[in-house]
Amino acid sequence: MSDNQVPRISIRGLSKRFGEKVILDDVNLDIMPGRSTTVIGMSGTGKSVLIKCILGILKPDAGEILVDGENWLKLSEHEHLKRMKRIGMLFQAGALFDSLTVWENVSFALLRKGVDKKSAKERAIEVLDWVGLHNIEDLMPAELSGGMAKRVGLARTICHKPDIVFLDEPTTGLDPIMSDVINRLIARMHRDSGATILSITHDMKSAAMISDQIALLCHGRVHRQIPSEQLDSDQDPMLRQFIEGRAEGPINCSDWGKEMEVAVQP
Repeated sequence: MSDNQVPRISIRGLSKRFGEKVILDDVNLDIMPGRSTTVIGMSGTGKSVLIKCILGILKPDAGEILVDGENWLKLSEHEHLKRMKRIGMLFQAGALFDSLTVWENVSFALLRKGVDKKSAKERAIEVLDWVGLHNIEDLMPAELSGGMAKRVGLARTICHKPDIVFLDEPTTGLDPIMSDVINRLIARMHRDSGATILSITHDMKSAAMISDQIALLCHGRVHRQIPSEQLDSDQDPMLRQFIEGRAEGPINCSDWGKEMEVAVQP
């Protein structure tokens, strides 16, 4: 990788608050072309908010989101929607459309672009086979197990061959074996497609398997960003506390504890 290579996604000074609650506070993050970057952090630290700001679901209070040098925050709604055609998104809960068959879910982006149903279904069957699902294209989402639904969601993410992919907690709610299946599929997807990937997770096994780079989001900022192969050796106190799952350390858990005390009061 060239030192002067332009980031595929460059986030500068990104800030977002809800009322008095500061979620993102001057976030800076570069995601290089063809690399897989995973943002880790405690629940409620703003990982999902970060992705929603990039996708345009939420409007940040300040900052820039540059994609190939173009500030997406300055685009019109029409221009932003045009750019979104190059994006693939795996939602945390799958977000399959209940009223559509599996193949219609998978090929949804293609059908929206006007691809004929025969070609769209053929492509859907191809990517379903790629994620290890066979002869389920005519089923409804309600007939799928959780692991199957997640793989259908991944198939939909890659069906239209995006060059940028976002993954929101890809292994949440899955058993360890199915989590390993999903992680291996994501790693294979990255290797085969060369797409630029931004994932968010608190699953450290998943982060280690699918990432080139790891960024720790803490107190509203990217505290540290390192190559994934340095996870075991890096001695940053905050990173070590999160990886080892310790309540005590520089990451202050007292506010979370206070919220829990209030929640359980009669």
